[in-house]
Amino acid sequence: MENKVSLIPYITAGDPDLATTSEALKVLDCCGYDIIELGMPYSDPLADGPVIQAATTRALKKGRSFDAVISMLAEVVPKLSCPIALFSYYNPILKCGTQEFMSTIKETGVHDTLS
Repeated sequence: MENKVSLIPYITAGDPDLATTSEALKVLDCCGYDIIELGMPYSDPLADGPVIQAATTRALKKGRSFDAVISMLAEVVPKLSCPIALFSYYNPILKCGTQEFMSTIKETGVHDTLS
């Protein structure tokens, strides 16, 4: 095992829009990070700090839904060498259904650690 520190950047999907999110993921991928954390917009981000709350609010006001983010990911993930970790509350996963959610994100190329 290597003793190594990793820098994991975080961005909120859909802030300011999904095209920018896609381009930001490509730029971050080129920077050599070990993993990129992508926040899924959620309507009640109470446990997050003010920066993530504001980004999520902006994304939701522009109609950024789970399906829209997944569509964007399906296009961009195959072009990335860096894995993407989704940051989400459990409520949207539960609403979708755990198995359906996992199948959906696997189809985009996002790696899971639950199966």
